[in-house]
Amino acid sequence: MATEFVKSVVGSEMAAVDALIRDRLYSDVILVRQVAEYIVTSGGKRLRPMIVLLAAQALGYQGDHHRRLAAVIEFIHTSTLLHDDVVDESGLRRGRATANALFGNAASVLVGDFLYTRAFQLMVSCGSLRVMEVLADATNIIAEGEVLQLMNIGNVDIDEAGYLQVIQYKTAKLFEAASRLGAILVEAAPEVESRMACYGMHLGTAFQIVDDVLDYTGNPDEIGKNLGDDLAEGKPTLPLIYTMRHGSPEQADAVRNALTHARREHFPAVLAAVRDCGALNYALEVARNEAEQARAMLADLAPNPAVTALLELADLAVNRSS
Repeated sequence: MATEFVKSVVGSEMAAVDALIRDRLYSDVILVRQVAEYIVTSGGKRLRPMIVLLAAQALGYQGDHHRRLAAVIEFIHTSTLLHDDVVDESGLRRGRATANALFGNAASVLVGDFLYTRAFQLMVSCGSLRVMEVLADATNIIAEGEVLQLMNIGNVDIDEAGYLQVIQYKTAKLFEAASRLGAILVEAAPEVESRMACYGMHLGTAFQIVDDVLDYTGNPDEIGKNLGDDLAEGKPTLPLIYTMRHGSPEQADAVRNALTHARREHFPAVLAAVRDCGALNYALEVARNEAEQARAMLADLAPNPAVTALLELADLAVNRSS
């Protein structure tokens, strides 16, 4: 997702983080290595660790703990992907077979646990109770978000506020932690830390809303999954919620029926409904508003290349096709 400019700002740091990730993936247990290396090297955007690095640079950090924390964030994210794909029974991610499809559910869950614990080993080595507090809280809230999402499968009564709670817990919380860590590393004033955290929360919210729109409008080769996966899993995303609230009775019924039965054959009718009633445009407008709020959180920072890169990431979160 990064532009050439963003890569130029953070490229060498990301190379160091990637090397650290590969080093810390090592385990004497060969299956752990196989599964962990497969998922970590499967072509992800590395957006969350990038935010750690950029946030630290934006605030003038001079040490090297930001690289370690960037690796921690990526390990936490990857462990959630392993667990998500088992829960969702997914067979495709980033255009490749999921780890659970290749290695089985048991191996995926257990290696996800390995990555969680490896993340905590790394964060302990930073020697900061504040860092541990933020990351422990984040992982706990992410788990709550996963359960909230599970509870809402097939829920045709969920409103927009309920949807936003799920994605802010499940997705945006790790973005928030990533940007907050940069402020913690420089021992920034509380108001600066709060604004950096808000940047991450708004950015992550925008990112997830666009992901949910791409489930209906994306190119499967670009987004790395089949269109309609969320619908087939019975997930009530923002385009569906809008259609049920503001579409015609026929459009609303098409969505309710699809969510209740969670079958992929309903996708053409639901796609027509969300497109024709303006749900996709509405969801994108909500995402753009979130991205603008993210940008506003950086307004008081002294200009530098890392701040510019963070601003670009807010734009890229909504102006993307994958």
